[in-house]
Amino acid sequence: MLIQVEDAADPRLADYVRLRDMDLRKSLESEHGLFIAEGEKVIRRAVGAGHPVRSILTTAKWVERGLPDHIADVAGETTVYVVSDQVMAGVTGFPVHRGALASMGRTALPEVRELLNGTRRIVVLEDLTDHGNVGAIFRCAAALGVDAIVLSPRCADPLYRRSVKVSMGAVFAIPYARMIDWHGGLAEIRAAGFRTLALTPDQSATPLDEVVMAERVALLLGSEGDGLSSHWLKEADQPVRISMSPAAMELGVDSLNVVAAAAIACHGLLRR
Repeated sequence: MLIQVEDAADPRLADYVRLRDMDLRKSLESEHGLFIAEGEKVIRRAVGAGHPVRSILTTAKWVERGLPDHIADVAGETTVYVVSDQVMAGVTGFPVHRGALASMGRTALPEVRELLNGTRRIVVLEDLTDHGNVGAIFRCAAALGVDAIVLSPRCADPLYRRSVKVSMGAVFAIPYARMIDWHGGLAEIRAAGFRTLALTPDQSATPLDEVVMAERVALLLGSEGDGLSSHWLKEADQPVRISMSPAAMELGVDSLNVVAAAAIACHGLLRR
């Protein structure tokens, strides 16, 4: 179902407009219940996770290479809008190099209580606002065997285009839910039998390799700048830290960025 479109202002392309305008995208995607998947691999993973395809946007050179047919193998019949490179850039706001964009329908998220059933190792993110960091943590979690991720109410959207892209589609591999109540959210996780471990650079915290693991463990990660809030640090069962080398400490390096810290902590704790 190939449809040639020659005008970047064509209303049929409204799902794809100004992909780098974060405020616009948040409003548009929330209103219409959609998100954008970029590239054949990510589109396939999104379809495999149960997200319906609303439409596909691509250029003539990718049609010649058979890309729409490859996507149709998993997506079934769908509308494919074909545009020039110039129109593509005019719609999205940047050159698209991954072949195709797909407008995908969102599905309902589970409640936190439902998500926790049958899980043993989870990551809980408090107020991470950078979409790339959220996507990268999902990728780490998928690689290191994390069962699920819980987001605080103000965390960035894992299905925002940059999150999906950075995660290489891992946002479709790891189940996740979003808390409704930040203040009491950890209490619900603890009530489900999880021991909550708060990752912090505080040198009084327990080093990762000295932590006594429990049957069910939740690793708490805080925001990019301030880390975990004082409320969550107080609510957690135990503060834990990544041991830094003496040389690093002499240089004043007492912590890592949140993605590196997540990878190390997931490997050191949650793979046990």
